[in-house]
Amino acid sequence: MASPRTVTIVALSMALGLFFVFMGTIKLTPRLSKDAYSEMKRAYKSYVKALPALKKLGITSLFLRKTIGSLELACGIVLTLVPGKPRDVANFILLILVLIVLFFHQLVGDPLKRYAHALVFGILLTCRLLVSRQPEEEPYEKKVTRGGIGANSREPNKMKVS
Repeated sequence: MASPRTVTIVALSMALGLFFVFMGTIKLTPRLSKDAYSEMKRAYKSYVKALPALKKLGITSLFLRKTIGSLELACGIVLTLVPGKPRDVANFILLILVLIVLFFHQLVGDPLKRYAHALVFGILLTCRLLVSRQPEEEPYEKKVTRGGIGANSREPNKMKVS
C-alpha cells in the first residue's frame, strides 16, 4: 500500500497539473472559453502598461501571455504525467510564475477576488514541493528490527523512556 506521503504528492500533482494545463490553454487559445481568453488578453495588456520596463525590453502583452501560458501548459503536463525530479522542477517553475502573476496583480491594483486563486494555488504548489522534498519515513516494523526505536533497550518491542 502506498504511503500517505506518496498519495498526497500524487493527488496534489494531478490536481495542480490539470489546473495549470487548463489555465495555460485559456491563455493560449479561445477554444475553451472565449470570455476567459478575452479577459486574459485585457489583463496582460494592463500588466505591460503598468510596467514600462517590459516595453523597453520589447516584451509585448501577446508575448508575455503566450510565454506564461506555454510554461503553465508544459509544466502542468509534466506535473500530471512525468514522475520523479522533473515534477519538482515543474512545480518550482510554476511557483515562480505564480509569484510573477501575483506581482502583476498587485502592480495594477486588482482586488483580492481577482487573484485569490493564484494565492491558493501558490500555497498548494508550496505544500506539494515541501512534502515531496521530505525524506521517506521508514515503516515502524523496520525501525524496530534495526534498533531505531528503543535501540538501547534489550527487548526489541519496548521503548526507552527518558
